[in-house]
Amino acid sequence: MEKEMPNPASRQEAKEKIKALSDRIDYYNRQYYENNISEISDFEFDALLRELQVLEAEYPELVRESSPTQKVGGKASSGFGVYRHRAQMLSLGNVFDKGELIEFDNRVRSVVSDPSYVVEYKIDGLSVSLEYENGVFVRGGTRGNGLVGEDVTQNLKTLKEIPERIDYTGTLIVRGEVYIGKKEFEKMNAVQEENGLPTFANPRNAASGSLRQLDPRVTEQRPLSIFIFNVENELPSRHSHAAMLDFLETQGFKVSPHKRLCRSIEEVYEDIEEIAAHKHALNFEIDGIVIKVDNIEDRERLGATAKSPRWATAYKFPAEQKETRILDIDVQVGRTGVLTPTAILEPVLISGSTVSRATLHNQDNIDQKDIRIGDRVIIQKAGEIIPEVVEVVKEKRTGDERVFTLPSHCPECQSEVFRKPGEAAYKCVNISCPARIKRSIIHFVSKDAMNIDKLGISIVNRLYDSGMIRRISDIYRLRESDFVPLEGFGEKSAANLIGAIEDSKNRELYRLLFGLGIDFIGEKASKTLEKNFASMDEIIAASSDALLALPDFGVKMVRSLSEFFSNEENIELIRELKASGVNMTAAKEEKGSGRFSGMKFVLTGTLPSLKRNDAKALIEQHGGEVVGSVSKNTTIVLAGEEAGSKLDKAQALGIEIIDEERFLQMLGKE
Repeated sequence: MEKEMPNPASRQEAKEKIKALSDRIDYYNRQYYENNISEISDFEFDALLRELQVLEAEYPELVRESSPTQKVGGKASSGFGVYRHRAQMLSLGNVFDKGELIEFDNRVRSVVSDPSYVVEYKIDGLSVSLEYENGVFVRGGTRGNGLVGEDVTQNLKTLKEIPERIDYTGTLIVRGEVYIGKKEFEKMNAVQEENGLPTFANPRNAASGSLRQLDPRVTEQRPLSIFIFNVENELPSRHSHAAMLDFLETQGFKVSPHKRLCRSIEEVYEDIEEIAAHKHALNFEIDGIVIKVDNIEDRERLGATAKSPRWATAYKFPAEQKETRILDIDVQVGRTGVLTPTAILEPVLISGSTVSRATLHNQDNIDQKDIRIGDRVIIQKAGEIIPEVVEVVKEKRTGDERVFTLPSHCPECQSEVFRKPGEAAYKCVNISCPARIKRSIIHFVSKDAMNIDKLGISIVNRLYDSGMIRRISDIYRLRESDFVPLEGFGEKSAANLIGAIEDSKNRELYRLLFGLGIDFIGEKASKTLEKNFASMDEIIAASSDALLALPDFGVKMVRSLSEFFSNEENIELIRELKASGVNMTAAKEEKGSGRFSGMKFVLTGTLPSLKRNDAKALIEQHGGEVVGSVSKNTTIVLAGEEAGSKLDKAQALGIEIIDEERFLQMLGKE
């Protein structure tokens, strides 16, 4: 029978569609890999790629070498040196349901018999390679296009979870995923907001941007973590992936906390369902599950395509999205005067929590998405943390929707709002704006600053609105009798609050510095200042050269300090605080005994009385080091209740295990 020729018109349509899809996918790839911008969700991107794959399968003669289906990732940035991978870093193929997972299993079984699989979390971060020569970390780079990436060795060396030395002779190349935890991400964005800077869209973008900073000192300040999930070069003594992961752990690498060996694809799917039900409780973002053939020889028989290994796949979770309505748009004024629009939503349950507000970031974002009050919108949690408006359901518009524009005057003080050229933020520049003052006071009394725990947001607002405080220094003029007119305050609650305020006068100098809310001077920088200067007066008098010589201090930070202390109002505020008895002197560094000098501790479980940070501080004070995972280089494991797998590993390796009582005895404490 003569072969049926494709319809020329259909072929031309397919050609045009393939080009349009390729151009669109290439654009999103450039944004993602080169500019750290996720304009669409992973699920939407995968759907576009799948559509292109289907078309190319139907018209194989139209497949181009430059097609996104034939490439891995993006190109390297010109800001870094070139990192050439010794073996190509491939990307994983995807499956989206049980049927496709079974198809993957069938393809594997057509080559190897009775395969076992290892199931791990698919961490949503930035892929990197790490190279070790005779036990020393020598080079590291990003994936890039799989062949050439960016040499980010110096930045990677700032990650505490990457061991500088391991007990291995020869060459070892491992692959991992750099990420930022959910709680750490929320704290990062809170700091960005406090400093009047743009917030990060999601943890993945934040991690990628942090690792790709040209100044390693900036990278060091970011809360980056890493999971190692594969060995890239051949290790003859290791014949299974599960054994390889165990080996990596013994060398001090942090691997996926979930790594289950499954004997069948049904067992794999059961594990996926269980993970999907509890993934919101994890402190790091996963966008799916990775399934790998366990036997290394089976992997070699299965091989790889130009883009992906045939022995592994990723089961991708769809982004959970819900439709709701924008009831109104609220504008909040931050401590630095930035106006932030927030959508007030009809409450909707998404990703395990009820969402009633979503940030709209700025006017540019509102205009780009054409967001109006009254619109039906699709929302999702970016990185399953921050609710965001994905798109407007324009076909459901009734004509009653209202266009929104940020006000030309501050909603709090009616001062004119300005936007600097090249910046997205609109700002109220009135330093006496009530909203700015309230936010400044709230920041000053917060836990990480002066820690006046009885003085919460609602009380600060009431005190300000009643005229009892107008600036930070007014806090220290309050008396118990001042609270009598305020509803809900009795003698005891007033006395407790005044007691908390009095206690705060003795806080460390770094807390005061952080509490003042100086742009770009966070908690870490404040601690550095206290460590290097004896008093507030010395810090105020410090030259730019002296400040620039401090660890991790850059030009922006020094300029910000100079501008802050050149302002007479700020100097007067410090005088008032000093007159009220607030501590202005650096604490003398307490010297430990050196009892733990050269020792590496791992902390696991819940201790009876010590908090983990307290135990860590005691270990470091006495010369020891706290590391994140158990290896044969670990000296002692300090274990509490519910210690888990770290305790098991320590027992297997014969490492000394102690409890809190023994730990305190070692320090000569009762």
